Amino acid sequence: MWFGKSIPAAVLFDLDGTLIDSEPYWIKSERELAEKHGAAWTQDDGDSLIGMSLYDSSRIIKERIGSDLEPQQIIDHLTSAVNEHLKREIPWRPGAKHLLRDLKRRGVKTALVTMSMRRTALQVVEAIEFKAFDVVVAGDDVRHGKPHPEPYLKAAELLGVAASDCVAFEDSITGLLSAEAAGTKAVGIPNMMIIPQIEGRVLWPTLEGVGVKDLKQLFRNK
Repeated sequence: MWFGKSIPAAVLFDLDGTLIDSEPYWIKSERELAEKHGAAWTQDDGDSLIGMSLYDSSRIIKERIGSDLEPQQIIDHLTSAVNEHLKREIPWRPGAKHLLRDLKRRGVKTALVTMSMRRTALQVVEAIEFKAFDVVVAGDDVRHGKPHPEPYLKAAELLGVAASDCVAFEDSITGLLSAEAAGTKAVGIPNMMIIPQIEGRVLWPTLEGVGVKDLKQLFRNK
């Protein structure tokens, strides 16, 4: 059902790089794992995995560093390492928490849609001082990771809304393709990656100063 005919039915947020600036934690953890295997890991190596399912990226890491670890062991190792960083500091992206507060004040449904494992997502959610999300969809909750539309379609289904009535925020091309394929009003917020501008794609430089009033404009022709 369309919410108030002008406000999105729900707003769906990616986690790493969109809501929080955690991508450097992932790259640092990948580099440290590579070093333990006597392998090099560059910034470009880390950047190439941004937005990707951990199930896919762990197989790439295994091959690139020549590890005897199974992909699931790599996932568990990296997740634990990143979670340790998050225990010390959760670095919020500009404007993200303010927008979440504004949405909750207006009664707009929200979902966290991430390819990180659920334990990482919940660690962040539980550290927020207000109930920020109605639903969490993590990498271990779906069969197909981003760029497949399943994560966003599942979030909309759990919220009881149509994906086409939702706004989705993403910082990577992989994540944005997922949100676009699901039929959401997808908005790219580039962070560590350049997102190509194509016809019909919405890109904003930041979430700083963004409120519900700005989201209404995304549906002005609806």
